[in-house]
Amino acid sequence: MIFSELNLHSHLHNRAFFVELTTAPADFRFPTTNQSRHCFTRYIEFHRCVAAKGEESGECHKFAKYYRSLCPGEWVERWNEQRENGTFPGPL
Repeated sequence: MIFSELNLHSHLHNRAFFVELTTAPADFRFPTTNQSRHCFTRYIEFHRCVAAKGEESGECHKFAKYYRSLCPGEWVERWNEQRENGTFPGPL
């Protein structure tokens, strides 16, 4: 079905769209407000999960969601580069 611009706006105006935003659940290992260690740990957990179960494993998606919601993008980019170069400082 093709909508004119006016009909499309009217059509979309009558519909409700919901987006659910979530973050990693609370973790008793990281009780302080500084979440740097929590971020780093979730990043490592994701990559350990992928190494053990494969990239197609649905079990690893939750760890990806957690570290992506906790970690600044610049950190993740740097860590990805370090993993590719073999210089990542964490235990994978």
